[in-house]
Amino acid sequence: MTVIGTGLNGLIGSKLVQMYSEKYSFLNIDRLDQTNPIDITVLDQVTEFMSTSKADYVVHFAAFTDVTKAWEQRNDRHGSAFQVNVVGTRNIVTAANLTHKHVIHVSTAYVFDGRNEGLYTELDRVHPIEWYGETKSLAEEEVTKNAQKWTILRIDQPFRSDPFVKVDLAHRILTGLQHDTLFPQFSDHFIGPTFIDDFVKVIDWVIRTGASGLFHASSGEKWSDFELAKLINESQQSRIIVKEGYLAEYLKTLHRPYQKNTALDCSKLKAALDFPLTSIKDAVKLLTI
Repeated sequence: MTVIGTGLNGLIGSKLVQMYSEKYSFLNIDRLDQTNPIDITVLDQVTEFMSTSKADYVVHFAAFTDVTKAWEQRNDRHGSAFQVNVVGTRNIVTAANLTHKHVIHVSTAYVFDGRNEGLYTELDRVHPIEWYGETKSLAEEEVTKNAQKWTILRIDQPFRSDPFVKVDLAHRILTGLQHDTLFPQFSDHFIGPTFIDDFVKVIDWVIRTGASGLFHASSGEKWSDFELAKLINESQQSRIIVKEGYLAEYLKTLHRPYQKNTALDCSKLKAALDFPLTSIKDAVKLLTI
């Protein structure tokens, strides 16, 4: 079975290919491809590429994810953050409709303002407070309002078991612990880590079952940076002492908005899945360097 993807060379997409290359034949939409470069911000290129494949699904990973650089482009619809995240998604949806494909769109907890004390559910109001989150919220609208067949999977702070060129949350902590260079970790900032090895199984589940709609697809757990770093430290049997820091102090020096809590409630997804998600405590035990 053929599956089209954007960003299949990235942190998450490459794990999907790694784990499912024997099950699926992957076609990657990539502007850096040496033989057939495709820019998702150019509709004609995307449509022509999709029209040559009978694939039923297109998994849309590609995104501009640098939150700080996105903030520097705020309100600029000609900037790369808006062009990739919004225009690119619009083009993927348009081409998918023309070629009768189901769009699986990967989104983010940054569509929320971070003011909730508990876990965000799919019913909570979207309210981004910075430009990256705004562009991803607009991208979701492109999918929900225009796609004929769609699934949106929101995640937060993804990490995989093995190291990758783009260093993820857990491996950044690991490296800091190994070299005793880890900055103090916030105890008043909360995230919902996403174990990528599980997340690509969720994507396979969507393809297998045809599940549609909006799902929160992280671990469904809430961790402070400080507690997560201590957990990883313990799993590595390290003698390094993790230092405690405070987001409240950091915000005094920051020039962009910063969500205090992006943890997601994944009850809806867990009730539908035909396999269990790995707990964060078990996931960090699988980390390799």
